[in-house]
Amino acid sequence: MTESTAPIERESMEVDIVVVGAGPAGLSAACRLMQLSKQHELELSVVVLEKAAAVGDHILSGAVIEPTALNELFPDWAERGAPLNTPVTRDEIYFFTSAQKALKIPNALAPQTMHNHGNYIVSLSQVARWLGEQAESLGVDIYPGFPASEVLFNDTGAVKGVATGEMGIAKNGEHKAAYEAGMELHAKYTVFAEGCRGHLGKQLIRQYALDHEKSPQHYGIGLKELWRVDPACHEPGLVVHGAGWPLSENHASGGAFLYHLEDRQVALGLIVDLNYDNPYLSPFDELQRFKTHPKIAPTLAGGERLSYGARAITKGGLNSLPKMSLPGAFLVGCDAGTLNFSKIKGTHTAMKSGMLAAETIVEVLLEGDPGGKDHTHYDSHMRCSWLYPELKSARNFGSALHKFGPYLGGAFNYVDQNWLRGKLPFTLKDNTVDHDSLKEVDNATPIDYPKPDGVLTFDKNSSVFLTNTNHEEDQPVHLHLGDADLPLSVNLPRWAEPAQRYCPAGVYEIVSEGSEQRFQINAQNCIHCKTCDIKDPSQNITWVTPEGGGGPSYSAM
Repeated sequence: MTESTAPIERESMEVDIVVVGAGPAGLSAACRLMQLSKQHELELSVVVLEKAAAVGDHILSGAVIEPTALNELFPDWAERGAPLNTPVTRDEIYFFTSAQKALKIPNALAPQTMHNHGNYIVSLSQVARWLGEQAESLGVDIYPGFPASEVLFNDTGAVKGVATGEMGIAKNGEHKAAYEAGMELHAKYTVFAEGCRGHLGKQLIRQYALDHEKSPQHYGIGLKELWRVDPACHEPGLVVHGAGWPLSENHASGGAFLYHLEDRQVALGLIVDLNYDNPYLSPFDELQRFKTHPKIAPTLAGGERLSYGARAITKGGLNSLPKMSLPGAFLVGCDAGTLNFSKIKGTHTAMKSGMLAAETIVEVLLEGDPGGKDHTHYDSHMRCSWLYPELKSARNFGSALHKFGPYLGGAFNYVDQNWLRGKLPFTLKDNTVDHDSLKEVDNATPIDYPKPDGVLTFDKNSSVFLTNTNHEEDQPVHLHLGDADLPLSVNLPRWAEPAQRYCPAGVYEIVSEGSEQRFQINAQNCIHCKTCDIKDPSQNITWVTPEGGGGPSYSAM
């Protein structure tokens, strides 16, 4: 260790645009910036910062992708080798009524937004890697392994860039021999594209009151497994969606999916709305139960589980969408919440939001803009594109399900989407807050989950192993507690400390040592899903960026 723990003065670098996050939204913004700069003979330096060790490593989604935005960004994407290899051939939709039964919903009775003709089943991590290659070929500089850990402001309060995290700090806060100070990147404009519950994005929303007069944001946690199955059980292009059991058994809501990709692979998963009220519910164990249903288990019989992962989902839609421009910066994609809940899709909308930010930036730079301004006409550009009308037509979808339940809510959405195309003359609002929804233990029923069999169902430890998660162990814990005593003194007696169940990676534990108990954080297990930051009923946990390159490494998720 070095003797001094005083921060070393950071070096700085001047660029035109900084993009935080190499996901679909951020990379689309970067690509569009370079396309327009070449078109208008405008020299631009564009830097993308990515906290993962490689582009795509932290990207996880179902995923069925609608190619609308991709068609605009790269009309020749097929010739460029984009990994959209499996067109959807047919849809099946089920309502799982019990552990043994399911009701198949005729496609004619499903909301038309659930039909996937013309879409593709993909690995979104592979799509992100391909987008990264396109960005670099256009002249974008991508720096993986460099998380943006701090927003920088100028004297007027405008965003002037970001600083990357320090490297080589020990758990005790001392500098190791390999300590490196972070670097400041100063830019005319910064595009925040961190994904759901972005560490910096949520600070900016609060600081600039970007969500003023909006409904509270709503979230889900999406858990996914990738399997290779018997060829006899595989139908490339089949998309299966479902709702009901097992979540309905505990008065929770969400949805399930099973997608048949190429190479005998199927992606299956469960999305659990984070407004559930039973503190004993474990989203991970609900996914394991889902796989035992007779409509799902036969597909997996004799198969091999290849990968596992989880990620929070921003799903409040238009009613919860914050203002996306602020002085010196833009929020795009799931950092803001552009997912279309009625389609269960957010990739095309995230990409479009990033492209619109790029178009707005180039437009003002061509007029001699020095940077640092709040270009509220980004909203005008969004309203004139297909993005805003699409989100507006879906504005009632989630609220209807939350207010009326799956049966009445489903019927409402069928009429709204199929008959009226989302043009009802009123808007349903859901002003509840997800982290306020938990019942106290005296009013909740404990849930006894079956033990995993190691063939179809598994435990958290073996699942986390499949995420290839790695963090430098001797570094500060990146899950900060506002009050270190609160998990045992308040959360444990009131809600049975739900962090040990809602975390899909076994990060949080109540450890007994004789007659004493302590709250343990296994930060090295963290797969960066952000669920704890969202669902903790005391809002005592804050997720911050760990040392660069840490976290999961999803190769095909």
